[in-house]
Amino acid sequence: MENRIRELRKAAGLRQEDLARLVGVRRETIGNLEKGRYNPSLVLAWNIAKVFGVPIEEVFPVPPD
Repeated sequence: MENRIRELRKAAGLRQEDLARLVGVRRETIGNLEKGRYNPSLVLAWNIAKVFGVPIEEVFPVPPD
């Protein structure tokens, strides 16, 4: 699943550790999400989007059919 977590995190001046703390996961989880190795639960995706103040689809763009 494509995502913009790294881009949004860096623009917000957050480290992986900071974002992990804000959404209640381990830093490794954020790293794996950024590398596309892990797909988040809906709750985690919602919490990440909430930290950045954007809709979920801005963090996890839906590819066109």
